[in-house]
Amino acid sequence: MKETKSKDQTIQLLRTIAIISGVVAFILCILIIANYIQVKRVDPLNTPAMSVLLERLKSDPGNDVLRNEIRELDLLSRKAFFTSQWQIRTGGYILLVCVLIVIICMKWTELIQPKIPPRPDQVRENFWDQRRINQRWIIYTGIFLVLGSFILAFLTYSEIGKTLQDQAASSTLVSDSAASTSSAGQTNQSLSDQMTDGSQTPSDPPDTTAIIPDNQTDNKSDNSTVTASDGNQTQFPSRQEILSNSLTFRGPDGNGVVYGNNFPVSWNGTTGANIVWKAQIRLPGYNSPIVWKDKVFLSGASATKREVYCFDATTGEFVWLADVSTVQGTPATTPKVDRETGLAAPTMTTDGHRVYAIFATGDLVALDMTGKIVWSKNLGLPQNHYGHSSSLIMYRNLLIVQWDQSKGAGVKAFEGATGDLVWNITRDVRVSWASPILVNTGKQMELILAADPMVASYDPASGKEFWKLNCIFGEVGPSVAYASGMVFATNEYAKTVAIKLGSPPQIAWETTDYMSDIPSPVANDNYLFLVTSYGAIVCYDAKTGEEYWVHEVDENTYASPVLVDGKVYQLDKAGVMHIFKADKVFTAVGEPALGEESVCTPAFSNGRIYIRGDQNLYCVGK
Repeated sequence: MKETKSKDQTIQLLRTIAIISGVVAFILCILIIANYIQVKRVDPLNTPAMSVLLERLKSDPGNDVLRNEIRELDLLSRKAFFTSQWQIRTGGYILLVCVLIVIICMKWTELIQPKIPPRPDQVRENFWDQRRINQRWIIYTGIFLVLGSFILAFLTYSEIGKTLQDQAASSTLVSDSAASTSSAGQTNQSLSDQMTDGSQTPSDPPDTTAIIPDNQTDNKSDNSTVTASDGNQTQFPSRQEILSNSLTFRGPDGNGVVYGNNFPVSWNGTTGANIVWKAQIRLPGYNSPIVWKDKVFLSGASATKREVYCFDATTGEFVWLADVSTVQGTPATTPKVDRETGLAAPTMTTDGHRVYAIFATGDLVALDMTGKIVWSKNLGLPQNHYGHSSSLIMYRNLLIVQWDQSKGAGVKAFEGATGDLVWNITRDVRVSWASPILVNTGKQMELILAADPMVASYDPASGKEFWKLNCIFGEVGPSVAYASGMVFATNEYAKTVAIKLGSPPQIAWETTDYMSDIPSPVANDNYLFLVTSYGAIVCYDAKTGEEYWVHEVDENTYASPVLVDGKVYQLDKAGVMHIFKADKVFTAVGEPALGEESVCTPAFSNGRIYIRGDQNLYCVGK
């Protein structure tokens, strides 16, 4: 009797759980279906407010306040996009779990309940057949509803992504048009003397001769050498030269640490105080300047042109321009990218004898120091709805490209002198906007990258994988930081994680309090400095994760912090540089203003700071 009562209670509990799970599954199905209908009826990114602002920008392309409003609205749209992705993915997982619970409870109930009714004389002849038919109808209906919901969830996910791409493409064209219009009457005198606005027609062969003033010559230097695949000797910079210049995004090794001193802490872009020179940039781009000895390099792009620029680092005089718009294999249609990424987001790099640039079209080019194209190739159109933004980095004679796309993700190394592919590693990761860094761990040189779901390390010479750790997720924008045997990774809507290197590497600490979606962190032996795009600067104990302080600034911040001579330089979007001591107590050193908006990380070299603004390149010095 007790056993029968216990079975009845178990059956009743299982039925209750199944009913609750079924109700939750049904509600989720309805919500997913309603979400799909809503996405089909209403464009969540192309709002009337955005359309009005874009139309106003067309008629007033020089309105910086209006452009800022559009960027802020677009940022909210992108955050809504990520949130919607998370909701759809999470809802799908919960729906699957609920369906599994219902199936398990039904099966369990069937196993423990009596196989025949207690009063056989009252059982109709077709009782069991009818029961099986009813069960099948319930199961088939549930399967149909669940599968339909999963299909609509996938379609909704794709629809939002497509909407985001379409919106980004249209806004990019407006942004390019506005940039071209606003800069048309403001060209720097030295540029106007050397450049014309004539474009090559599609039938014209590429012109590999850069525009060079007659009085400019290239300065050669002797460096370490290796033998290239063509049998010729190729050179690469010594370690001292790497530390004395700014060869890539975030300084030497791409780690955000500058090995120099005597840099200015005060200037004023409006009055010209401590502004050594200022030069206008022909085409827009969000890449940072790189510096090699007496030259500064940048790239720019619009919907129709891609260019590389060289300026004299001492005087700001224009040295040459190279038009690289006609690389073989370039897609005929300009790729759709986000306006805050643009078509020239990746920072260039150099080996001291050639400079290298990559664009959102997948065009990869190498030029000598006089601006002549050495080699070029198209890597394929990046499968990336924001546009390719991972910066280039050099290891000895190898040009390394982080190519983490939604299809065919990987990392590649090309011989700098010839462009030959040396190694190519396929990675099981999702699309990433982060850039690689190079670190000497004391044991070996490591190339370290971040992309959902992992931080991974490779041998930069061969591409051999050293280690990987699944610890990050989402569409990763910030690059990692390294200091004293610790690797630091962060991403908004994910977490900030500290990895202690070893055999194997292990997570030392993690937090979800402050995370960045754009600026990369920087660290020294004692502290980790992390900056969010909404303007919070945070200092952590690098070893333990203890939060020391948080300092809020009034502006959004897209540039990454740079650690220089015991101080951190952090440029906000308004062009104000927040300089503070690298210490466990926040101590401000200065807040000099550029007088122009900027989203680019500055370059530091030989006591001078090179800052790319929205329209101009600045050299700051004492």
